[in-house]
Amino acid sequence: MNPLRLVRARPARAFTVTVDGRTVEALPGRTVAAALWAAGITSWRTTRGTGRPRGVFCGIGVCFDCLVTVNDSPNQRACLVPARPGDVIRTQEGTGHED
Repeated sequence: MNPLRLVRARPARAFTVTVDGRTVEALPGRTVAAALWAAGITSWRTTRGTGRPRGVFCGIGVCFDCLVTVNDSPNQRACLVPARPGDVIRTQEGTGHED
């Protein structure tokens, strides 16, 4: 049985964010990383030197593998940043700045 039914929870309505031009639904209280995962997106950054894909690794803001650009602000840790209605999220290459 669904745990929400067990406690008769009524979660707030979902909202949308934009990820690389694609509309993605997110639930209130979720981080950017959780919203991306729920949408099936598991990698949203590449490393500087080799361009290897990265996403969530530690999930607690220690490792910096999940860096993403949110509302034109690069280097945001997706596992810590709450998703907000209308956020514009972009995958990040390297440092997130035009080097």
